Amino acid sequence: MSEIYAQLRDNSLVSGGTGGLGVLMGLYADELDYYGTPVGSVGQFYNHTILSTNEQVSSFWNSSYSIIYGCNAILQGLEKSTKLSLEDIEPLQGEALAIRSLTHFNLARLFGDIPYITTTDYTVNSTVSRLPIQEVLEYIVNDILEARSLLPEENFIGNHIYVDGTVATALLAKVYLETEQWQLAIEATTMLIEDGPFELGENVENVFLKNSPATIWQLKPREGNNTMEGQTFIFTVGPPPFAALRPEFVGAFEPMDTRRDLWIGEVTNGSDTWYYPNKYKLNTPGRSEEFSIVFRLAEMYLIRAEARAHLGILSEAKNDLNAVRQRASLPPITATSQEEILNAIATEVFHEFFSEHGLRWFNLTRTSNATETLLPIKPAWQPTDVLLPIPQSELLANPNLLPQNPGY
Repeated sequence: MSEIYAQLRDNSLVSGGTGGLGVLMGLYADELDYYGTPVGSVGQFYNHTILSTNEQVSSFWNSSYSIIYGCNAILQGLEKSTKLSLEDIEPLQGEALAIRSLTHFNLARLFGDIPYITTTDYTVNSTVSRLPIQEVLEYIVNDILEARSLLPEENFIGNHIYVDGTVATALLAKVYLETEQWQLAIEATTMLIEDGPFELGENVENVFLKNSPATIWQLKPREGNNTMEGQTFIFTVGPPPFAALRPEFVGAFEPMDTRRDLWIGEVTNGSDTWYYPNKYKLNTPGRSEEFSIVFRLAEMYLIRAEARAHLGILSEAKNDLNAVRQRASLPPITATSQEEILNAIATEVFHEFFSEHGLRWFNLTRTSNATETLLPIKPAWQPTDVLLPIPQSELLANPNLLPQNPGY
């Protein structure tokens, strides 16, 4: 399990490095501008010219199925164990199931129909077919529910760096939002908001410190380091060496929003100004004060707000939304209709979770707003870009993965 956590931190979809969702899907959507090599694999993400041979797409696929393989190896080993007690076995099973579910969930949102892998048997895995995404999501929910039954409800060791029952519940809420199971999403988020050990906090200044009371799950850096996000996003001279926040995004914050001042850094050369995500402020070796957050309580508030709005529970939806706004020193929203409230929630998610694990991109695709949003700013955008291509190398190795996604 230690190896699985290290893979998640260093080389996975939820990694804070240049190969993670926060960077690549931020470039793919409308969060980041790209300043690197335009003809490379990262440039293809930014310009929407991705080919099925793109190295970053292959890395998404391969690193994810490597983690899934590791989870399956753990589950199979635990099943055969004659030495470990049930008290030791069950939490490890729960951790492996939850991480396997999360990884499949992110893959399904990127690629659509995918294989759901539950064994380490290469004779089986080398000939698998893709399953319809709805079937994949059903497997994910079943695995999360099983994981939650095996995990301790809370794990107070190590600043929430291990998967426990609250992490499984947060993941379940995200899947229920994705599948539009509004009431179940409300129930899952309420468990964390009202019954969990977490607090939203009164200001945004301390949200990304390792001991933040709003953190549900985070990944511990290597000893003596801070986050990969800090190393990836922070720059001190312009023009940026890799990526920067789009000025249009920065300019869209409300005047009193403290997130604009505290979560966004600026670099100027006297004539031009560039902006970078400054949620994680440490980017040099030293005492580890910031860990890479995967799930935090504000997302649960906004999931519940959206679910309540869809069910017509508008006043309570506004209460949840306003709780997040109040922490950012913003006044309550004045919207009254369901459409206005849903639009306000979408804006809040964008301003709250920019550069975090592709949340902006996933919200655009989930709500069918990707084309409307990106076509005006991405000249090469095609509606089929809502899915990434299955890596060509995988199709050649296993023709059962055909057909390729449309547009590639």
